[in-house]
Amino acid sequence: QVQLVESGGGLVQAGGSLRLSCAASGIIFSINVMSWYRQAPGKQRELVAIITRGGTTTYADSVKGRFTISRDNAKNTVLLQMNSLKPDDTGIYYCRANQPNYWGQGTQVTVSS
Repeated sequence: QVQLVESGGGLVQAGGSLRLSCAASGIIFSINVMSWYRQAPGKQRELVAIITRGGTTTYADSVKGRFTISRDNAKNTVLLQMNSLKPDDTGIYYCRANQPNYWGQGTQVTVSS
């Protein structure tokens, strides 16, 4: 059974930091492209960051220089370090695997101004 379990969300003031974690099970983690998405209230879900199985990363323009995605294949975990947070970063953050295509349940991030 595939499971992606996100954690680390919460309430933080603008300028603060959070680190999200996604623990995967039931998949061959090392071959997966892992990604983080987010969905703000009333908006469509959008891609935040991707990390390939080789460690190549890609970021949305809105988070470049502030967010860092990383992975630990030994622990089947993908992380999202979020610094210099802004109120526009508020939303539910989802972890996604691509083999098979699977989503976590999401973790809420709220940034107050």
